[in-house]
Amino acid sequence: MSTVEAPALPGGAAPAAGGTARRGMVRPWLRMLRSELGLIFRRWRNLLLLAVLVGIPVLLGIALRVSVPHGGGGGDGLGAAFLFQVAGNGVFLSFLALTIMMTLVLPLVVAVVSGDSLAGEASAGTLRYLLVVPAGRSRLLSVKYAAIVVFSLISCLLVAASALIVGVALFPVGPVTLLSGTTVPLSEGLLRLLFVVLYVSVAMAMLGAIGLALSSLTEHPIAAIAAIMIITVASEVSDNIPQFAVVQPYLPTHWWLSFDSLLRTPIDTTELTHGLLSIGVYIVIFCSIAWARFSNADVTR
Repeated sequence: MSTVEAPALPGGAAPAAGGTARRGMVRPWLRMLRSELGLIFRRWRNLLLLAVLVGIPVLLGIALRVSVPHGGGGGDGLGAAFLFQVAGNGVFLSFLALTIMMTLVLPLVVAVVSGDSLAGEASAGTLRYLLVVPAGRSRLLSVKYAAIVVFSLISCLLVAASALIVGVALFPVGPVTLLSGTTVPLSEGLLRLLFVVLYVSVAMAMLGAIGLALSSLTEHPIAAIAAIMIITVASEVSDNIPQFAVVQPYLPTHWWLSFDSLLRTPIDTTELTHGLLSIGVYIVIFCSIAWARFSNADVTR
């Protein structure tokens, strides 16, 4: 019996079967991701949430322009430090907006999308039809989480960009005086702002992993969203109670504000590393829970 040989490539090289197989896997995955992102960004509810993210920094900037005198001042805590820095440099409005909105607004936005990721499909009866497509549950789950990560990044970028535009319009802009008292050029200040946005996005991606796991446990998206917010608020409250000092480093929200290390000279890489490591561990744990649950779940709707 004769065999059919694969056509030779120029120069006598054999075709790269592994590369073709990888492209055959990546392209459908990217198509699924584009479809998922299209669904997320076409929903009026999500667009309204993004509009809120853009609007809050605008209101915050106007309120500070009216109430905070020029020249700055003192204060206790990270928020107070940012508050008085804004009067001298509008770039700090982005840091202040991210700090304030990380406590509730950004988690709520991420909770809505991540909590609805699987539970919403199950509630609408479309999850079963998604699984009919020969994509595999693991691939579908990875697409869902990748879409949550992209949405988290875009949400944080919108907050920072909106606050930066308002800060430039309403306050002086120039060399940035860091929290440690060192003054750096405006270009370096903007670069540090980008790193802060990326750090906050990673923190929100961790919350998205928790939401994905909870969404895999229920067919009611409201229940998943509520559970995510309860976990977030409980963690933030516990992180401010001295009696819980032993467990505070292990709380999911404990390292969220560690990005202030990026606004000091020298940068405290130890705290940043601890924060990223904690966030990474949470992502691995809850993505594993979501995979273990979803890969064996009996989808009947």
